Amino acid sequence: MSRRTNKAAPRAEAARPTVTVCRGCCCGTPSKVPRLNHEAQLTDLHTQLAGVAMVRRTDCLDACERANVIVIQPSAEGRHAGGRPVWLGQVNDPGAATDITTWVKNGGPGLADPPDILDLYTFTPARRVRHELDDRPHPPQPSTRLRRAD
Repeated sequence: MSRRTNKAAPRAEAARPTVTVCRGCCCGTPSKVPRLNHEAQLTDLHTQLAGVAMVRRTDCLDACERANVIVIQPSAEGRHAGGRPVWLGQVNDPGAATDITTWVKNGGPGLADPPDILDLYTFTPARRVRHELDDRPHPPQPSTRLRRAD
């Protein structure tokens, strides 16, 4: 039996970028960001990226000072081309979701340049937080908890 037949088939999600939307203690709350319809933003991303990217909601990405936080992870092809996750903070403008969906529809990290406006939102989180997101398997569940239990 060849090694090729023993290999697991790549997950369908790996072929698409992943958009992780923080909706934890600060992100997605009217008390932290009062003038944004948080559910509409999430629904918009789901609707606009259906079949293009996996959009998932998560509890907390531990970058609360930058609420609302969205992370765009490259597809397998994008990662192979050198793309890495892009962290976007203070995504509180309704037009930002449009800029994000346009970029992801064009391929996302590694395959397409982001619109210049997204430079205003890009930040580098703490290394611990990056590793927790990058190293974690990506289940097709609508919500996952990223913080480690102490």
